[in-house]
Amino acid sequence: MRVAFLLACLFAGLFYTYVAFAELSFLSVSGRLGPGFFPRIIGVALVGLCLFSLVSAWRRPVEGEAQSAHWPVGGMVMALTGLLVILLSVLGGVLAMVVCLLLSLSLLTRGHHIQNVAIALVFPAAIYLLFDVLLNASMPEGALGIRF
Repeated sequence: MRVAFLLACLFAGLFYTYVAFAELSFLSVSGRLGPGFFPRIIGVALVGLCLFSLVSAWRRPVEGEAQSAHWPVGGMVMALTGLLVILLSVLGGVLAMVVCLLLSLSLLTRGHHIQNVAIALVFPAAIYLLFDVLLNASMPEGALGIRF
């Protein structure tokens, strides 16, 4: 099952990397880093890590692999990732990240309310500062028109 999952991730990573190289430009018209810069790095890293994991799985097969009890949590994280994609177009990048991070952290680290709120506010703010302020690459703006 592990090898099948890693193969599926590898094919998804290969498709993602193909799109990053074929559809997104590395540099913008003004000579700055374009929309394909980070996706190319992420795609190559994803394919490399999947290949490494596949080789490791083939070298050391797990005997009597038991089913994990964490499937419901994994499913919830996948659902929250889908919610993030939907909220990006409604709330915009920063607010969608805050909402989804807060929900995800509340699911994964129950009882750490202050820490969860701090992380859910600090990381999107740092991403906003990095991309919108330092790199001058705008964050997705939602349908509500809330801008930071």
